[in-house]
Amino acid sequence: MSAKSTENVKFILNTKKVPSLQPEQAARLRKKKDEAIDHSEIPSQVNVVWTRPGALVPTENKNQVTLRLDADVLEFFRETGKRYQSRINAALREYMNAHKKAV
Repeated sequence: MSAKSTENVKFILNTKKVPSLQPEQAARLRKKKDEAIDHSEIPSQVNVVWTRPGALVPTENKNQVTLRLDADVLEFFRETGKRYQSRINAALREYMNAHKKAV
């Protein structure tokens, strides 16, 4: 059986062997001025709105179904990239939650 790649990378920190700076690295870091730090690769955060992610729903909760969607709706979600089905599920969950509150 072949393993399916999810393109996720998982790192586990070994708390018994925490990486540390070498003395010369620490000395160079202490000498560096804040103005000398290159921020060019960091995206601009101007007018960015941060939101809390919704609660994760366990995959054991999910059922595979056949669902007919309008072509333009499906194309819209597919254009948003990978995991578009999860975004469709999130949109349906928002609709469900809004209607639960109304009842």
